[in-house]
Amino acid sequence: MAQTIIGLNDPKAVKRFSAFLAVDTARVSYFNKKFMGVGPESGMPIQMLPQLESDAGEQITFDLSMQLRQQPIEGDDVQEGTEEDLKFYTDAVFIDQMRGGVNSGGRMTRKRTIHDLRRVARARQAEWWGRIFDELFFIYLSGSRGANTEYIFPLSYTGFSNNALQVPDAEHVMFAGDATSFATISNDDQLTTLEVDRAITKAVMMGGGTQGTPQIQPVMVEGEEHYLLLMSPWQAFDLRTATGASNWLEIQKAAATAEGRKSPIFKGGLGMHNSVVLHSHKGIIRFTNAGAGGAEPAARALFFGAQAAVVAFGSPGTGLRFNWHEETRDNGNQLVISTSSIFGLKKTRFTIEGTAKDFGVIALDTYSADPG
Repeated sequence: MAQTIIGLNDPKAVKRFSAFLAVDTARVSYFNKKFMGVGPESGMPIQMLPQLESDAGEQITFDLSMQLRQQPIEGDDVQEGTEEDLKFYTDAVFIDQMRGGVNSGGRMTRKRTIHDLRRVARARQAEWWGRIFDELFFIYLSGSRGANTEYIFPLSYTGFSNNALQVPDAEHVMFAGDATSFATISNDDQLTTLEVDRAITKAVMMGGGTQGTPQIQPVMVEGEEHYLLLMSPWQAFDLRTATGASNWLEIQKAAATAEGRKSPIFKGGLGMHNSVVLHSHKGIIRFTNAGAGGAEPAARALFFGAQAAVVAFGSPGTGLRFNWHEETRDNGNQLVISTSSIFGLKKTRFTIEGTAKDFGVIALDTYSADPG
């Protein structure tokens, strides 16, 4: 009886499993499934730039067009020569290759067929890639690797693909309580709803108009403006306990009854306060060296709006974002399945009038200790 066999590195298998891996990774990645949109008009917190998926190159540049700030001409006063020039500021993201793989062992230790191994490898590598992307987004948005011990990337990590980590500029960092710097954080500077109110007030009043600072753009959901605050579970514990049970119930109810509550930015959220959708994730960057003595535990919550970060992919030659490769080693005894992706990501930042300024995210540093 004739039988169809898809062997090692058959083009049909490569494309099929590369495509499946891309879909699976998107579903697993926290940032991808909640906060990512394609193209400059997406209006989501993470902007995916597709230009290099089909074109050659290792860098994408993108521009910020500043608002006009000229005074109007009144009456019969002459307008000629008073026109304002359009001002553009540029940022860039580089791409490079990243790879990973699994070794299924020798024939005597494998209890599954090659097709089962492909499915298992796809599932495990989708989880791995999702974790890789999420860790990178946390690191780049925070501008620091932090002290998280659960990360794949080492404590000494300084960035990927020529995209340097960028610490928050002075206008885009806040501190909880009465702390005025990272070095003055103490155990009473915890996350509360007051910090949420301070953050949204800062975002609304920051920049725009004649100021040289770009304004953080809200995420539009069903015609309503929203910002997001992503905190660690320890910060979420502090927020809940400071709020009280009845007020926390109102925060949860606000999200459950909001217009656009079916949007990805609401799903899985803790609640909503003052139009800020609250989220919690264990990947938030943590520190162990805050405070006057450099020994206080702290965490960097992320308050952000649209286009806070960008990610760009380059095709590995298959027209897809991931490449799938299978090979045998040890005279055909071991089966190795590896995957790769060409990409780059970074926090959005523009140099305006000689000063580098973050575009869509504010770092909110608070005291944060394990409540257990």
